[in-house]
Amino acid sequence: MRAVVIEEPGRVGVTELPDPVPAADEVVVAVHAAGICGTDVHILDGEFSLASYPVVPGHEFAGEVVAAGRDVTGLSVGDRVTADPNIYCGRCRPCRQGHGNLCQDFRALGINLPGACAELVAVPAYLAQVLPRGLDMAIGALVEPLSCAVHGYDVIAPRLADRFLVYGAGTMGLLLVALAPRVGAVSVDVVEPRAARRELALHLGATRVVGSGQDLGDARYEVVIDATGSIEAIEDALSRVARGGTFHQFGVAPAAATAAFSPYRLYSDEARYHGSIAVLHSFERACELAANLDLGLGHLVSDVLPLASYTEAVERVRRGTGVKVQVAPVAAAPAPGAPAGGR
Repeated sequence: MRAVVIEEPGRVGVTELPDPVPAADEVVVAVHAAGICGTDVHILDGEFSLASYPVVPGHEFAGEVVAAGRDVTGLSVGDRVTADPNIYCGRCRPCRQGHGNLCQDFRALGINLPGACAELVAVPAYLAQVLPRGLDMAIGALVEPLSCAVHGYDVIAPRLADRFLVYGAGTMGLLLVALAPRVGAVSVDVVEPRAARRELALHLGATRVVGSGQDLGDARYEVVIDATGSIEAIEDALSRVARGGTFHQFGVAPAAATAAFSPYRLYSDEARYHGSIAVLHSFERACELAANLDLGLGHLVSDVLPLASYTEAVERVRRGTGVKVQVAPVAAAPAPGAPAGGR
């Protein structure tokens, strides 16, 4: 099979690898859509501490089951699936306390296990989720980032009529914007420097979109979310939290980066500062949301490139052109049934 391989930080190419053979409890999926996200760029740049090299990247994907191990039940060859890429040990203290996403022996497809930027990927069958009839494969590949946003809101635990502020209208910021009214937001303001993304944020439900935090004046918000990973944005976002409010770190900053904040304000305002990582008990719910709510997910997929153009796909992510960039390792058949997911 053809696969993208990041040999080491800064060194990536498309090469031939042996086809995966499913273990007894695995399925092999022919990948029809695989998204490129900021984490993939950090892995390529050597800025993601959980990554191991060499690695086939790609942790958000959808495709068709082409082989199943002898112990697999509930999945069949021909099923259209997506999958939670995260594998937790179930034995360490965080896992025993219900925080599998903080597993001390964390493994994930595309990070320290072979991922989906390949024609074929082996997946533990219990992590696979059958896609509803009619759901486009490109939308199916958005279930994983959507499940991260769902987990983020689980951590934030917003209240009805909270005022929201989101920094960044990339894929993750836009998913957070689309979900915000459904978790209680009475208004959703967005800070985004790119004009095209500002327009898309308004289309997906933002109340007001500005190009810079300076355009917000003295406004404060009960829920402030950074979806950029930019230290400048994070520091401005921290200053926008209302008394008794919540700041949530969602964007991935470089591991060595630091941001300044006021400990006195954290104390005097009784503010909550926290973050979320990956997926936790949210993948199946995200699949249900993608299938049953018109979240406008199809508007997020701006570029679909062949697998051989992976390097160009990454550069488009770096340049911020478009929104969600995907590669298509294997040509997908049209989804049966009526289109779904707002595409």
